[in-house]
Amino acid sequence: MEVRPAGSEDLTVTFDDVRAAAERLRGVAHRTPVVTATSLDERVGAHVFLKAENLQRIGAFKFRGAYNRIAQLTPEERTGGVVAFSSGNHAQGVALAAKLLGVPAVIVMPTDAPAAKLAATRGYGAEVIMYDRHRMNRAELAASIAAERGAVLVPPYDDPMIVAGQGTAALELIEQAGPLDVLLAPLGGGGLLAGCALAATGLSPGVRIYGVEPEAGDDWVQSWNAGEIVSIPVPRTIADGQQTQAPGALTWEIVRPLAAGIVTVTDDEIRAAMRFAFERLKLVVEPSGASALAALLFGKVDARGARVGVVISGGNVDPATFAAALATPSS
Repeated sequence: MEVRPAGSEDLTVTFDDVRAAAERLRGVAHRTPVVTATSLDERVGAHVFLKAENLQRIGAFKFRGAYNRIAQLTPEERTGGVVAFSSGNHAQGVALAAKLLGVPAVIVMPTDAPAAKLAATRGYGAEVIMYDRHRMNRAELAASIAAERGAVLVPPYDDPMIVAGQGTAALELIEQAGPLDVLLAPLGGGGLLAGCALAATGLSPGVRIYGVEPEAGDDWVQSWNAGEIVSIPVPRTIADGQQTQAPGALTWEIVRPLAAGIVTVTDDEIRAAMRFAFERLKLVVEPSGASALAALLFGKVDARGARVGVVISGGNVDPATFAAALATPSS
């Protein structure tokens, strides 16, 4: 019998898809640890469980969705290879998943992508094609390359199998920590939040789910307030993984009925969260990966007395960026 969380009756991705993805990823993706700290609980007045996806393969949750998508290619599709576009973590996830499955991969990456993410993507054996994110449309470029090469396009978030794979992070979190009252997840295109919303509402009925995006890139907040998808210019923020311009059509369809709301954090709040994670939790977290923690630390949601899950989505950060964040005075 297919399980569908309340409010998801007409969605193209379901809780059962997340469960199927978890089975596909078993023994391939890391079952990342859940980190707790008394100092964090005392600061926010809640019982907090951090899902440390910075310790996932390729250093981010993106491996989950990429592997789930590529593993379901037909033999003919595998021969043609895959094409993806990403500022870094999806690039690495696709590159590694393709390598493990013996599939050729081409990744379209912006010229300002973090050097560490670019090097890692090439290190996994993918061909990288660079573009200017402020002058070119990455999705159109990737689609053109896929058409020329007869390859399958693997989008970063707006794909049912990507969403289902990302949702396994919340599935594991709740299996490890127990039922949650509140769940916070970083939000860019919405693949992580959409998948986590399906998993969390399936396992923890009544949970309040919030997406967190940079204040400078508030496309989801604007869309939420308008009741329809709103596009914005490419945001300039330290959170490179959250420089999206609009919610995905599929992810919006899932998130809108299941989430409690969307909140924003400033770049300074993100830096402070990175510093807190390093000093108090001994975790290296990239800017995008720290946004949900920043929302909790700076009181962007009502979490007092609650059991709170926070997805730390990644840890791929250049040394210079990380050092600059650590130099920011604690708040």
